[in-house]
Amino acid sequence: MKRFYLFCLFAQPLSAAAGELPNLVVILADDLGYGDVGAYGSKQISTPHIDELAASGVKFTNGYVCSPVCAPSRAGLLTGKHPLSFGFSDNLTPPQPGHDPAFVGLPLSQKTIADRLKPLGYTNGIIGKWHLGELPQFSPLKRGFDEFWGYLGGGHDYFRADPEGDAMATPILCNFKTPEPLTYLTDDTGNECAHFIRRHKAAPFFLFAAFAAPHSPMQATKEDLDAFSHITDRRRRTYCAMIRSLDRNVGKIVGEIRSQGLNRKTLVVFLSDNGGQCAPRMESGASNAPLRGGKTMVLEGGIRVPMILSWPGKIPAGNTVDGISWALDIAPTLLGAAGGKSDGMAGINLLPHVSENPSAFPERTMMWRYTVGSAIRTGSWKLVRLPDRLPMLFDLSTDPAELKDLATTHKERTQELLEKLGRWEVLSPNPLFREPADWRVRHLGFYDATYPLQQPE
Repeated sequence: MKRFYLFCLFAQPLSAAAGELPNLVVILADDLGYGDVGAYGSKQISTPHIDELAASGVKFTNGYVCSPVCAPSRAGLLTGKHPLSFGFSDNLTPPQPGHDPAFVGLPLSQKTIADRLKPLGYTNGIIGKWHLGELPQFSPLKRGFDEFWGYLGGGHDYFRADPEGDAMATPILCNFKTPEPLTYLTDDTGNECAHFIRRHKAAPFFLFAAFAAPHSPMQATKEDLDAFSHITDRRRRTYCAMIRSLDRNVGKIVGEIRSQGLNRKTLVVFLSDNGGQCAPRMESGASNAPLRGGKTMVLEGGIRVPMILSWPGKIPAGNTVDGISWALDIAPTLLGAAGGKSDGMAGINLLPHVSENPSAFPERTMMWRYTVGSAIRTGSWKLVRLPDRLPMLFDLSTDPAELKDLATTHKERTQELLEKLGRWEVLSPNPLFREPADWRVRHLGFYDATYPLQQPE
């Protein structure tokens, strides 16, 4: 296994300029724990297909998302811009007093990666979860996507889709056929992704495979549950079973690409929208070990995620990258592969930085804010600020679990990062919508909980 802390340019550009347009596939898991993939150290869950994808390309150990919750994270992923730069700071909920329902979604002023790929000749499809607005103007079919099979909200029952059902069992929407009854949502999503690839194999396509798993409700098939019958904790057993199904369907997508002879002309990206949900009294049984915290928190467990890029023949196989990257780099990377422009985006094209021969990789500063938590990372230094205590400073190179607060022993560094974070927040626009106020009380309590830092055996 080769490990790189630095990067360099390929001798030949990895873009459409060097040949025909590549196919682009983004596989997004939902609430996947950092430590719940074999390639990232899981001792309890076997994920052979995700591991194979990592072995065929590059695995990022310092891959981040721009928010520790679903909707703003997806807004950043699809636009290449930090969601706070356009007022998308919270998760989508029923409109709160004082906020206009017409703005509860991805602002119409923002272009998606699908909007940018369409003029380049791509057919764009999203299969699975949208969660960027449920009103007609926010439909994915009006945001650059040609095909949509899935649901608009943040979560969905894995076995039921009923026109008269509750909010978690809404109908599956589809603009190219009449949807069949659900069997198991993860399997159905994988099947529809494979069908999309077969339908559009003759021309360049962009597929956004937005899986529900392992987001709640925690539901799994009997076959997958039986594979973990030795696990006595019900939540953890169900969670593991859901990851087994997710991995199987990642294999289904990659296998279809391979069977259609598209392997060497398809860039595949795999990541999660945020860290695993593992706070006390929450439904999931995820593990973010060796990181502390999880979903909704700006601690590492909430924002550092598995991130993999694979493009056989273009990206050297078997590399591990320790440089800092994040989901805002995905849109510029896809556009770079397609020969498009990523003007106005906050991320960078990663493709020129994943070759065999190392050179300096630019130092980066990343910032996060969600409800009660704000954070900034520059190099190995990370500052976390919460409303009811002094700011905390961590050196992630020696303390990835954020256990040793160095704020008082490195006061100048603390002041520097605090000022940068404060200026960024002051200059950010007002939120277009907010979550209920009592959610902030719950989120603050999550920071005081104890989180296992060892992978379950």
